[in-house]
Amino acid sequence: MSVSTEHRTHSDFPTSFRGAVLRPGDDQYDAARELYQGRAADEGPALIAQCADEEDVAAVLRYASARTVPVAVRGGGHGSDGYAMPGGALVIDLSAMRAVTVDPDTRVVRAQPGVKLGEMDAAAQQHGLAVPAGTVSSTGVSGLTLGGGIGYLMRRYGATVDNLLACDMVTVDGRKVRADVTENPELFWALRGGGGNFGVVTSFEYRAHPVGPEVVAGQLIFPYDQAAAVLGKLSAHLAAAPRELGLLVAIAPAPPLPMLPEEVHGKPALILVVVHTGETATAHEVVEPLAALGRPLANLVTKTTWVQANSMLDAVAPYGMRMNLRGGYLSTLSGDAVEVLLEHVATVQADPGDIYSINLSFMGGAISEDVDEDAMAFSRAGAAWLWEAICKWDAPESDARYDEWATDLTEAMRPHALTNGYANLTDDLGEEWRRGLHGGAAKHRRLRSVKAAWDPHNLLRFNKNIAPEVTD
Repeated sequence: MSVSTEHRTHSDFPTSFRGAVLRPGDDQYDAARELYQGRAADEGPALIAQCADEEDVAAVLRYASARTVPVAVRGGGHGSDGYAMPGGALVIDLSAMRAVTVDPDTRVVRAQPGVKLGEMDAAAQQHGLAVPAGTVSSTGVSGLTLGGGIGYLMRRYGATVDNLLACDMVTVDGRKVRADVTENPELFWALRGGGGNFGVVTSFEYRAHPVGPEVVAGQLIFPYDQAAAVLGKLSAHLAAAPRELGLLVAIAPAPPLPMLPEEVHGKPALILVVVHTGETATAHEVVEPLAALGRPLANLVTKTTWVQANSMLDAVAPYGMRMNLRGGYLSTLSGDAVEVLLEHVATVQADPGDIYSINLSFMGGAISEDVDEDAMAFSRAGAAWLWEAICKWDAPESDARYDEWATDLTEAMRPHALTNGYANLTDDLGEEWRRGLHGGAAKHRRLRSVKAAWDPHNLLRFNKNIAPEVTD
């Protein structure tokens, strides 16, 4: 049966919906569809349903299910693929659902899907707590959690999904269900890493941990000509690193800071982003040996707050720029892999105002050792490092140039990367990649089975999609 004009324009959208309903031409429509990925603005959705509460979410899903209309979901809008606002789509916008509560006695944090990491951090820090999450405060908790969730606390306390206690979810046919280790456990298994494929989560419950409020964090900035040597020593040096150390390595333009020589401003440099959440009095025992791996131009590591430390990368993560993002797991930081990364940094043709970086996140500790690979959909087996490459620009005519660079780098890194990966820190690389993303054929089949049970018609397809299991 062909799709009627009524269903394409959603003129029959339920009048019982209590939130705002936005269509092309409405005053707030363009503002509502702004995402982290600026390319998503090239086309607009047919209708944005800004949900006021769980009842609104259920109403949209019942409407869509009755008409077999696929639905996109916007949480924080931080996904690099821009899946939250596809052209011509019906969008469930959760950004107004922003409540976050903290129980300091049980250390349980409950967050609605529109909450951003900075908001959750601020709420939890009022009680000296933090939920392991990402590294940019404008990231939404929803997409980050459903994809896995890595950041500076992962070595100490694990991934975000390792600390997820329960989800309240609305099914595609509008029912409200709960998922945890005892209630709908197979769904809970899939939600921890399988993305937004199975329903719309309206509340997340997390286990929080004591962190801060004072930590030691900042940047060690090395000249680019020391990058290969420092990276060559890094893995061996970190073999005995304490779990309290979070480390992100960036190969990126040096910032125009007054303590840096002017001639290196805007030129590639090696930046170690250090976050130490243990005893501040002994943090120097970890930081000073890192600095001694080379001759840094600047040591900006100092006492600060957890909230400030976990927003250090905000300056290089503005909303609305056009972008691509590629990445994957590495079993080791080999000399050959480092050579590929450094060679490609040298070939970036960036225009003034554009942003680029190749990052390496150090894993190990709790995220690698404390959770069984088959305990949830999120995979981390064999991963010692996560590499990612990000480019951001404003001019549409630069799309092809940056996309070609990202594709070339992805292909060059393929021999060094594992077949499993972290869905959130790369654009969608296609069906074959998705089959291996969660750690192999058995886990992929299990995910497809869960998808078939909860979304058999694949209405939730605007994501790194898991197709329903095909039965003979």
